[in-house]
Amino acid sequence: MSGAAGGEGGSGDPAARWGRWKLLALGLLSASSVLAAAPGAGAMSREEKRRLGNQVLEMFDHAYSNYMDHAYPADELMPLTCRGRVRGQEPSRGDVDDALGKFSLTLIDTLDTLVVLNKTKEFEDAVKNVIKDVNLDNDIVVSVFETNIRVLGGLLGGHSVAIMLKEKGEYMQWYSGELLHMAKQLGYKLLPAFNTTSGLPYPRVNLKFGLRSPEARTGTETDTCTACAGTLILEFAALSRFTGTSIFEEYARKALDFLWEKRQRNSNLVGVTINIHTGDWVRKDSGVGAGIDSYYEYLLKAYVLLGDDRFLERFNTHYDAIMRYISQPPLLLDVHIHKPMLNARTWMDSLLAFFPGLQVLKGDIRPAIETHEMLYQVIKKHNFLPEAFTTDFRVHWAQHPLRPEFAESTYFLYKATGDPYYLEVGKTLIENLNKYARVPCGFAAMKDVRTGSHEDRMDSFFLAEMFKYLYLLFADKEDMIFDIEDYIFTTEAHLLPLWLSTTNQTMSKKNTTTEYTELDDSNFEWTCPNTQILFPNDPMYAQSIREPLKNVVDKSCPRGVARVEESFGSGPKPPLRARDFMASNPEHLEILKKMGVSLIHLKDGRVQLVQHAIQAASSLDAEDGLRFMQEMIELSSQQQKEQQLPPRAVQIVSHPFFGRVVLTAGPAQFGMDLSKHSVGTRGFVATSKPYNGCSEITNPESVKEKIALMQRGQCMFAEKARNIQKAGAIGGIVIDDNEGSSSDTAPLFQMAGDGKNTDDIKIPMLFLFSKEGNIILDAIREYEAVEVLLSDKAKDRDLEMENMDQKSSENDSHKQRPETTSASEDLSLVSQEPEGEESSDVTHLDSLSPADADSDSISISNQESCITEIHEAIVQETESTELDNKPREQSQTERDSSSNVNWDNRVQPMESILADWNEDIEAFEMMEKDEL
Repeated sequence: MSGAAGGEGGSGDPAARWGRWKLLALGLLSASSVLAAAPGAGAMSREEKRRLGNQVLEMFDHAYSNYMDHAYPADELMPLTCRGRVRGQEPSRGDVDDALGKFSLTLIDTLDTLVVLNKTKEFEDAVKNVIKDVNLDNDIVVSVFETNIRVLGGLLGGHSVAIMLKEKGEYMQWYSGELLHMAKQLGYKLLPAFNTTSGLPYPRVNLKFGLRSPEARTGTETDTCTACAGTLILEFAALSRFTGTSIFEEYARKALDFLWEKRQRNSNLVGVTINIHTGDWVRKDSGVGAGIDSYYEYLLKAYVLLGDDRFLERFNTHYDAIMRYISQPPLLLDVHIHKPMLNARTWMDSLLAFFPGLQVLKGDIRPAIETHEMLYQVIKKHNFLPEAFTTDFRVHWAQHPLRPEFAESTYFLYKATGDPYYLEVGKTLIENLNKYARVPCGFAAMKDVRTGSHEDRMDSFFLAEMFKYLYLLFADKEDMIFDIEDYIFTTEAHLLPLWLSTTNQTMSKKNTTTEYTELDDSNFEWTCPNTQILFPNDPMYAQSIREPLKNVVDKSCPRGVARVEESFGSGPKPPLRARDFMASNPEHLEILKKMGVSLIHLKDGRVQLVQHAIQAASSLDAEDGLRFMQEMIELSSQQQKEQQLPPRAVQIVSHPFFGRVVLTAGPAQFGMDLSKHSVGTRGFVATSKPYNGCSEITNPESVKEKIALMQRGQCMFAEKARNIQKAGAIGGIVIDDNEGSSSDTAPLFQMAGDGKNTDDIKIPMLFLFSKEGNIILDAIREYEAVEVLLSDKAKDRDLEMENMDQKSSENDSHKQRPETTSASEDLSLVSQEPEGEESSDVTHLDSLSPADADSDSISISNQESCITEIHEAIVQETESTELDNKPREQSQTERDSSSNVNWDNRVQPMESILADWNEDIEAFEMMEKDEL
């Protein structure tokens, strides 16, 4: 390879390559020290850095101790109900649960984090627990990808730091490679997944039975994601080199070789999903986010760890394509691999937040700064990075599972620039986590960043990555007990020693079908550069790049439908805009025909649009037809969103919660509009009698001036509201009567009226699923006075709220987003292309009225540009019709079921939870006094 302006070329001696890597990846501070010391740069004091580092340690202790106290040996902690998540004992969350294998996932994933945070005694205890308690021979189907990066990576990272500590002579003197033995055992359990002709692994494997046998319950899949097959080489190669068993590295190399061979040769891009048997691309959109992300990361890092120039050449080839087609500074937008100038969707997912960090390791600093700043502006608007957001920075998917990728990029940018600005960014992340995600039993994922509602979820990667990167951001070299520069981070932030590059090297034959003759030196101009040229001699360099992006996120109204076309870049526009289309206009139909789009009237009254690219008048007309179809989907989605009511929040504000527990609630189409009342409705809760609220309330003295709790069923929602309003209630919460239902797994909905005028209902009404409702009911049982706030979004938690809540409690002792389903037209859109190089893109859009279905459904094959943010249903309860999406055994006309309410169906006694919370509350108060 050639280096620019003093860069070094060739791999040569592994030690020399290692030295160059450290110079590039972690030694860039020498080039950026001018920035850190620049006048007016606002350098953070050593005392402030130390305070923030200590605060990260306290936050980690809060999360880790609650996992160990309330969840271990379960895989993960459920921080709202304060218990462990055991697969099979909780409602299925789909693919998310494939990470759980009944192998104490969070503990294994956290092992090397304990050492990075200088918790060597806790690390020693954790290793002993893993050796003693963890069973890797469970009859359970797990994700090969997740098990590799979290469990295999966690065991290898733990082994890496264990032998380092043993060499230092103080800790782990008893250690004899037990973690490595477990890693090798797990590696062999993953190998059956590679039993394909292509070498690409199956996406899942049974830890006990492998594949295909009836007992395995897996092995019939045909597709896997690119990242799933391409994010194995670091862990598998490390396992081979630690143990001397070459088969693991060989299998991972074969999978990478196959993906490289299947890249689209004109664009040099790869798709999101590939057939593991044929190698055909199933989803042909390409980006740097979900489904592909860590494939690129592992190509670059495999070169660093293994010293094989082919990995670097492949990475640079892909990187050139990414910067040519996907990068639209500061945005990173998916494109079609066969038509890379055509954007595949108009939104970005949060996983791409890792990419600025990878660009730092590449040495391409300017676009890293630009994209990172754009993401930071989104975070400042929403407190967290939504799972997906549009090109005009609207929320597309509102969840945030406490992902660490943005913290990772922040850490690497600080290392590259030395700019104290990134310390302030890290400080913001810490404050937001404590203010919005911290709950008494850990940290809870955000169900909706707009309302601040929580999800009963704390993923293992939160402990494995988030606290590691945040601590390293504020730590000085003397704060560490080992040199972090001697290790490379896996995608799960596990530590693998760089000396593995010279140990038990696998002598693999060069893939003779892979040639690089099409490459030229321009692909490598930023590889291993002289760090002095990364930054001009300007202390304000990084700031000058960020400044134009300060207002990139429009804080006023989002762009309307009239500007949909801007979301598709600056390319040519089709001759007919989707917003202008009329199915009855002959001229419009003629234009559609020219673009290969035909219109079909279905028997159910819907209109279906079908595109056959081969029937278009020309290739340009075919592309116009594809754009028209995309715009029609975007337009329909936008029209639906304009009629949506946002999700609401039920926030428990009384002692000992103090506003830290926020439950996702569905609103009503009647009653007080909480979005127009900034303070919301606050009051103590009381259970109505009868509990279903379907007749006159018999305990009006109990619900007067309070928020009444009712059970769903047996009458219309509006009737319940009128009954409790007549009894003097100031608000109402309807709790689902379907035991076990949860907003984590079921779509929310808004409560419909009764078909009559509901202007007489003045109080706010919200809906909670069973799991969220039981949190309130359990609190009432264990702590009688429970006060909640009904609002459009969670209010800030601070000392003033706690003090006010405590006084309020003392004084009183003396006395998802819903979605409508209407749209301008019922359309079903299908875009098809001829077989061959480009297989068919099929898009369906079904917009059903509330009388026809529970929710609108939008599904996209090969591109996901129009998946709605939250699929939720409108439910109208009548005597004869049930429109929710859950089968029910009881009819609407059944009698009062309040006597059957199971008050003892609790997850864990509130007393035991409260006892464990006291110390946490005191610690939180101390942090808030420190002006968090």
